[in-house]
Formats: sequence, C-alpha cells, structure tokens
Amino acid sequence: MTYLYSFLFVGFICLIGQTILDNTKLTAGHITSIMVVIGAFLDIFNIYDSIIKIVGPGAMVPITSFGHSLIHGALKEANNVGLVGILSGVFDLTAAGITSAIIFSFIFSLIFNPKDWFKIQLCYIIIVWLRQRREV
Repeated sequence: MTYLYSFLFVGFICLIGQTILDNTKLTAGHITSIMVVIGAFLDIFNIYDSIIKIVGPGAMVPITSFGHSLIHGALKEANNVGLVGILSGVFDLTAAGITSAIIFSFIFSLIFNPKDWFKIQLCYIIIVWLRQRREV
C-alpha cells in the first residue's frame, strides 16, 4: 500500500507542476522554487511530517522534500543552538545532496556535450543499476 500512496503523492506533485507550467508563463525554474517553498511551509506547520507518515518514503522523492529538509534542519539546530543554528542547520540535512549535485554536474560537463542525450541516459541507467545492487 505504501507504494501506491507514494506513487499517488509524487504523481500529484507532478500534476500540480505540469498544470502550472502549461497554464502560466512561469518557467521550470520558477515552479521548482515554488515547490521548495511549499515544502518549507508545510514543514513549518508539521504538515509535511504527517504526509511522510501516511505516504512513506515516497514523500521524500519530489522537490518539495528539499524545502522540508532545509527547514527541518534549521528548526532542529535553532532549538539546540539558538539563532546561529538556523544558519548552520539549513545545510545539515542537505549538504550531501548539494555537494553530490555540484560534483556530478562538473564531472558530467567534462564528459558530455549538451546534445549527447544517449550517453547521459546510459550513464543514468548505470547509476540507478549500481544503487539497486548496493541496496540488495
């Protein structure tokens, strides 16, 4: 049942994003920023944690979970350290994702041309396959 709830939640987030993209003049970057802010607001009011309990790990997949992670870490550190914790806590839960995105983007920019879609897709398939083998 968790798979179904995860699928429906992620599909709903995609539906919202695609509907906004199709019916407004906003770009994908604007929509991504909106989704991060929505995830942050949902975490401030502890709604996103309730969604994670219902949906399961599928709630951590869409871009809204990035906003959730930013605020979640900031609020946790603010309770522990104080005002300075807000600044350091923002990066506690997101540092690994941000770092890996920067490193992999740099490596892939050295290997591929922008129109090398086949190579990019092949590399993505290999990465997913390696992750699955590591989890087993």
